[in-house]
Amino acid sequence: MTYRTDYPRIFDGHNDTVLNLSMKGRGRNRTFFERSDIGHLDLPRAREGNFGGGFFACFAPPDPKGGWTEDDALVQSEGGYVVTDSPALRPEYALMSAERLTDKLFELEAESEGTLKVVRSVGEIEGCLANETIAAILHFEGAENLGDEPGSLEGFYRRGLRSLGFVWSRPNAYANGVPFRFPASPDTGAGLTEKGRELVRECNRLGVLIDLSHLNERGFWDVARLSDAPLVATHSNAHALCPSTRNLTDEQLAAIRDSDGIVGVNFAVGFLRKDGAYRKDTPLSVVVDHVDYLVEKLGIERVGFGSDFDGAMMPIELRDASGLPRLMDALRERGYGDAELGKLAHENWLRVLRETWK
Repeated sequence: MTYRTDYPRIFDGHNDTVLNLSMKGRGRNRTFFERSDIGHLDLPRAREGNFGGGFFACFAPPDPKGGWTEDDALVQSEGGYVVTDSPALRPEYALMSAERLTDKLFELEAESEGTLKVVRSVGEIEGCLANETIAAILHFEGAENLGDEPGSLEGFYRRGLRSLGFVWSRPNAYANGVPFRFPASPDTGAGLTEKGRELVRECNRLGVLIDLSHLNERGFWDVARLSDAPLVATHSNAHALCPSTRNLTDEQLAAIRDSDGIVGVNFAVGFLRKDGAYRKDTPLSVVVDHVDYLVEKLGIERVGFGSDFDGAMMPIELRDASGLPRLMDALRERGYGDAELGKLAHENWLRVLRETWK
């Protein structure tokens, strides 16, 4: 099956497909190269949905020796929820996980027979979009993957790392992630550590994109003061519409706008709904509401998509990557024309990457 020509190719700010394919009990019964009903993203469903590539995250899951799982830690109350704070990972465990998942992504590239390419430049992404090849950016979701020394970033850069989220929703040697809470402010703790500030400088020196998603508010402002690159949140939404700690306040959005950065709209239902509920029947119109709000606050040139495929609950109308044309139809119905859809689909991501990567 070839890609559609009636929609632009979609470049996506975040997926957890590498981890999903690697975890026993979640991805063991599927391969990336055959269509499956497991998870959200594989090659056939990418082609059905005009998914052209994106940020493929390497995320170290909770340490099985740590006794913490998000499901076990969830405390629900009337009108909200709190997830007990996730503990920091052992550095050796995080580094081992990062190396295993990095190897997995390059294994996918080798097995793909040219249908997936790990990219290191905007020119390579453009070539992939033109040639119906999935462009995969190697992304670390959590700087604990580097170990405890900022200088180790350069070694992973040589391997192909081009994007780094300083945190997942837990602390590490560099920064503090927001715990999952609703309703709540993202101002949940201390900002960057001295190693975190050094890591900002290393990212700027090498041209590694800094992802602000999952970072608490004080850490966000530390990056904003230190970084000379556009501010980027690869998979976050508007706090004004859904007051989750994972979403961005209007003040944060203004800083991203002023830096000429970008926000990738997250499709996870719990970060979309005004009630914060995890419900599959969340309509696609709620995704479009966040697009509208972010376009109003940032401008059409600074909004993209950051699906969270294979890492979160999706609206049933979307279901998986094959449903992306339904989202594009919903945006068209809301008044977005072809030129604007092209910017949302991939042009805005390419602009920010061009300004960030060396």
